[in-house]
Amino acid sequence: MMIKPPKKILQPVGRAIAQYKMLRDGDRVLLGLSGGKDSLALLIVLKHLQRHAPIKFELAACTIDPEIPGFDPSPLKTFLAELEVPYFYESEDLVALANQYMKGDSFCSFCSRQKRGKLYTVCRREGYNVLALAQHLDDLAESFVMSAFNAGQLRTMKAHYLNNEKDVRIIRPFVRVRENQTRDFALSAGLPVIPDNCPACFAKPQARQHFKQLLLAEEQRNKHLYANLWTAMQPLISDDNHAGLAGLVEELDE
Repeated sequence: MMIKPPKKILQPVGRAIAQYKMLRDGDRVLLGLSGGKDSLALLIVLKHLQRHAPIKFELAACTIDPEIPGFDPSPLKTFLAELEVPYFYESEDLVALANQYMKGDSFCSFCSRQKRGKLYTVCRREGYNVLALAQHLDDLAESFVMSAFNAGQLRTMKAHYLNNEKDVRIIRPFVRVRENQTRDFALSAGLPVIPDNCPACFAKPQARQHFKQLLLAEEQRNKHLYANLWTAMQPLISDDNHAGLAGLVEELDE
């Protein structure tokens, strides 16, 4: 199966990969595949780059099934087989883990950290040195304003960094891509998006959703808003690969 991503996504991805030196010859890249529109779009983009990029890298994907009733990402197995992408499918009862170990934290934050830890484990077990995540420019902008408004700090997600153990590089090739672009591509390409219907996530309005709507409303007044935010965030997302920043970065991923 061959699905070609649109140029309006490939071009900003190419610029981001070059700007932050995300991919290196011989890399073994594991994609964190939730089954949402963003990670599926990134899967297709990385598969395309694997065929056409001047450097050679291996590509695999991994889904962490949280075993939440009503959420079933298992149909992704057939899609990955059709793409001929090596696929790892890990299951863990995250609700039971949260009930046992979560203290003074939101379930979403706990779930995100547990999934990230599982992805690192798979990287080490299977010999992958790069973990690709699908956060986009909207995610970075939301984290930026949330941190400024709620914590008085200038922070957001990094484009490229090392984990604390310094054995896995994390890359975000979509840092220059807008969410509406991944949504439109997933729809037009008929990607098998798995609906995210976790009851914990939708039990009450989330802070990130509030800031998402705030920024989108402001963009109606200022069409250059996200371009301006991209420029403002440059010192925060640059490719410095300092392992000490990894913990700060991962706190902003939820």
